[in-house]
Amino acid sequence: MSTIPIETSVVSGVVISTSGNETKILLMKRAKEGFWCHVAGKIESNEAAWQALVRELKEETGLMAEELYTAEYLEQFYESKKNVITLIPVFVVKVSSDKKITLNEEHSEFRWCSLQEAKSLAPFPNQKKLYDHVWQYFVEEEPSELMKAGGELTHISTGAQ
Repeated sequence: MSTIPIETSVVSGVVISTSGNETKILLMKRAKEGFWCHVAGKIESNEAAWQALVRELKEETGLMAEELYTAEYLEQFYESKKNVITLIPVFVVKVSSDKKITLNEEHSEFRWCSLQEAKSLAPFPNQKKLYDHVWQYFVEEEPSELMKAGGELTHISTGAQ
């Protein structure tokens, strides 16, 4: 009997920012593949998932996480080329609206989007569902304190010792 391997070495994060009463989602266009996405990347050795997300956020956008939450959501999909099911824990990152974005070479452009625009740019059905989930539980509702991640967030993101 053959099985499909499950891959769990990637994390992702949806960055949101509110200015006045308007909230936006940060999307970036992948330079190589050409599709719009949120922050994602591999977990390196000895990293907790939330630490990997904080690092990836800094590498991909130049941003520091101001507030970090577990989204209580797993991205999941089947990669036919690898014959692998991928499960990705998702985080929500809140940042100030005045922060400068500095993309790395993985992305060619970025856009702050309304929920509708983010969903129209997202190529995958599960991305659209994720953005709806984030909007409901992190924009329309106040997230539970129990969902906060990264107890040492300031220590990790600033590099302070």
